[in-house]
Amino acid sequence: MEYVIVGVLVLVALGIWVAVARGGRKLERQQATELEGAMAASLRAAEEDVTRFGEELQALDVTGGTLDAAARQDYERALDSYEHAKQSLAAVTRPDEVRFVTEILEEGRYAIACLRARVAGQPLPAKRPPCFFNPSHGPSTQNVEWARQGQPSRSVPACAADAERVLAGGVPYIRTVQVGARRVPYWEAGREYAPWAEGYFSNWQGSDLIKGVAVGSMVLGGLVALPKLLDELGDFEGLGDLGEIVEGLGDLFD
Repeated sequence: MEYVIVGVLVLVALGIWVAVARGGRKLERQQATELEGAMAASLRAAEEDVTRFGEELQALDVTGGTLDAAARQDYERALDSYEHAKQSLAAVTRPDEVRFVTEILEEGRYAIACLRARVAGQPLPAKRPPCFFNPSHGPSTQNVEWARQGQPSRSVPACAADAERVLAGGVPYIRTVQVGARRVPYWEAGREYAPWAEGYFSNWQGSDLIKGVAVGSMVLGGLVALPKLLDELGDFEGLGDLGEIVEGLGDLFD
């Protein structure tokens, strides 16, 4: 009788072990699929931005040796940013690494803004966060009050063109990204694009210029944008740069 009981217990233990092992493999496959999808989404957005940055560099009128030493330095910084962004993009193996690409692009776009100002004989632009509506627009020039319909307004950084549109009662040029068969504003796209967005804004954590973004501008449409986009940054290893911003966002939803 004892042997029968022992045999039954062994079979039960074996059954539990098989079930746990199968569940573990299923979870691993699910996590691998999610990781692959997240990386593909952020990579796609980063690739679009790197391509656009390269096109902007090509369009710069810097021929004929008309640049002075300072302008030449800005131009070289922009070129270096482009090369480094391409290298960083090619080296991405995890979703959180995409942030390095957009962080480089943010610096490169400021170099372009400085170059354009020098060539035009204008004062150098202030170092400010990227345009909230589309970070690839480059540095913002001012903060504007903006809201989605039916929602309270928030102060967000905007490039000159978008600031003019908003102040005139128009619609800013909002960056959209691919989600399934449609394109949506990047703050509605979910956690897959969090690393891409983090790179643009990570250098500005704690800045008053971005507090409007951190405390609600991404939820202006009644969106669950922040929980989707930034609140879940902790799910990606190494994405800790926006911790303070995420805390502020969490407070907003409490």
